[in-house]
Amino acid sequence: MRLPAGLRGGAYFSTSRCYATAALRIPQTIIEKVVQRYAVDLPERKTVKAGDYVMIRPEHVMTHDNTGPVISKFKSIGATRIDNPKQLVFTLDHDVQNKTTKNLSKYASIEAFARQHGIDFYPAGRGIGHQILVEEGYAFPNALTVASDSHSNMYGGVGCVGTPIVRTDAAALWATGKTWWQVPRMIKVELKGKLAPGVTGKDVIIALCGYFNKDEVLNGAIEFAGDGISALSVDERLTIANMTTEWGALAGVFPVDDVTLEWYERALKKLELRTFSNPALSDSIPPPPEHPRINRARLDSLKTNLIRSDPEATYASHLVLDLSTLVPHVSGPNSVKVSNPLPVLESKHIPIQKAYLLSCTNARASDIAAAAAVIKGHKVAAGVEFYVAAASSEVQLDAEKRGDWDTLVIAGAKPLPAGCGPCIGLGLGLLQDGEVGISATNRNYKGRMGHPNAQAYLASPAVVAASAVKGFIASPDALDPASLPASGAPYFSIATPAKDGSAPAPVVTAEEPALSGFPATFEGLLLFTPQDNLNTDALYPGKYTYQDDITLARQAEVVMENYDPSFAALVASIRKVQGQAQYPATDVKQGVILVSGYNFGTGSSREQAATALKSAGIPLVIAGSFGDIFKRNAINNGLVCVECPELVADLTREYAKDEKRGAGGVDGELTVNKGHVISVKVVEGRVEARWPDGETRAYEVGRVGASVQELWICGGLEGYVLKSIKEASAS
Repeated sequence: MRLPAGLRGGAYFSTSRCYATAALRIPQTIIEKVVQRYAVDLPERKTVKAGDYVMIRPEHVMTHDNTGPVISKFKSIGATRIDNPKQLVFTLDHDVQNKTTKNLSKYASIEAFARQHGIDFYPAGRGIGHQILVEEGYAFPNALTVASDSHSNMYGGVGCVGTPIVRTDAAALWATGKTWWQVPRMIKVELKGKLAPGVTGKDVIIALCGYFNKDEVLNGAIEFAGDGISALSVDERLTIANMTTEWGALAGVFPVDDVTLEWYERALKKLELRTFSNPALSDSIPPPPEHPRINRARLDSLKTNLIRSDPEATYASHLVLDLSTLVPHVSGPNSVKVSNPLPVLESKHIPIQKAYLLSCTNARASDIAAAAAVIKGHKVAAGVEFYVAAASSEVQLDAEKRGDWDTLVIAGAKPLPAGCGPCIGLGLGLLQDGEVGISATNRNYKGRMGHPNAQAYLASPAVVAASAVKGFIASPDALDPASLPASGAPYFSIATPAKDGSAPAPVVTAEEPALSGFPATFEGLLLFTPQDNLNTDALYPGKYTYQDDITLARQAEVVMENYDPSFAALVASIRKVQGQAQYPATDVKQGVILVSGYNFGTGSSREQAATALKSAGIPLVIAGSFGDIFKRNAINNGLVCVECPELVADLTREYAKDEKRGAGGVDGELTVNKGHVISVKVVEGRVEARWPDGETRAYEVGRVGASVQELWICGGLEGYVLKSIKEASAS
């Protein structure tokens, strides 16, 4: 992976060059067209296409509770001025239940920074940042908005290209207004037919994650298409787009159609009335001030400038799901890649102890209404705790006006403040050891919502409410089996078009010399974690994520805690022995080399997943493939990532239980340590692994380019930007 050449010098980010496709009238997808609009300093007549590295100036950039660390990064790189205060949005939403002096002081300092620099600020209690960005028009159709949070994909539900960045990117954006991005491969997901009564958008994305579960969309940008879209509400589209993150994509965008435009007309009308205590008086007094982002002029302009994909636009793959064949589905336990038809799970009568209706995925007014319709006239079952939190204060106000909020509370639901809460593993209501929970949230990773030994399932708000009433995973009484299709797997298919019917051209890898100060070789003992989709919650538990004062040494002590509690101590013991040895070679970086399966680091945007590994003494990770957000965090923080599927295959065959990843090693261990010594010659593109019997095996891998080397030498992107600022000041 190479950064744009513009990252290698000049003030902040110089953008004198940019890798982008040079051609006239090249067909583009919706996403490519939007990125084209926000790409800056492109050479004349450049057409942005998938795979291009571009500098982008997003419409907006949002940070939440992680704003504190971004402020620290912003200051540490020597920046003193926000490039464009109106580009930034601060929303406090993750740890809103935490009323300790320490957390309140943190929140106050973030607000003070916002006031000092004229940045839009939304305090704790206003709601989840992603919901606020949609409600307040920061995420708007045909725009590009980024956030330092993995669920910024959600903006695609309203036709906005939303994609995650990481904290270091955010600091650079504050200082420069720009950051780098590699345009992902384009994937078309066609939704055909119409959902049966009682089947929802949540069922659609659960099915997509569960049936297309071989990384078909990993690190791609999804464009939704098909005749099934028109029957999906905007709320359902937001849910689907939100969970394209869990599916593995970097963006998931719906086209702007009549449903979208009608939704904005209603939103505009609501905004025009929201300052009146009595809407009936609206005609007799002057109108309120125009909303800065959702207003008549902007909406009319949108209607006359809709963006569509060109008919000849190209896609890396084309997936199809027939909505008319879909029944309600449940995800899990503990994996979005496992989904089952609800009738199948209901027959198993799986008891639950907790239920959740909250998060940016499914806690909008329509979701609360759906749950209230199920629970009305009933009580939450004995032994079950049902937690409810609205996606925003505006949502809760709507639900209260309609009576839906009171319906849930009267039935025994436990209200929580608008915010993330249990979804991120913070505050009240977490799953305890051995408990089973069902949730309308987006992630059911092991340990994310509480204890690692708990089991978490995902379902629609109606199914969550029905399960809370019945005490086991169950369907709503109103769901008519006769109106549903057969309860097996829905019809789905995949087609990957060939390019001009010919074989792909061979990849020519250029020589990449080692820069002064960059080690030509990384070497050390090999540890193997035989697991695919080892997510950020496993690498660095969410309960530590917003402890801003946690040291790197402490990060090293808790690394991989949710996957293997003994991992940190094992690495520390190896590093202690290495520290006592003498290594004459100065161009060799010693450490523990971690090898894992595919989609390593999938999940959230927390950069500690990378910094904790590096702090523990792991300078390099080898995997079959990496989650793109993790890889970005790793590059920005000087952790080297190398893909070597052949080595992963050899280790899996010889050391994984039943020669398959997912169940630990042959001896039941979660981390395999058999004494392999590995040497990774990153500049040459070669890995040499010495097996315990003395055999040495060699593997070819991609070379680490000069741009990544330079970031490593500087200690990461933060150090690089600081270096650039100093060079600019000196010149």
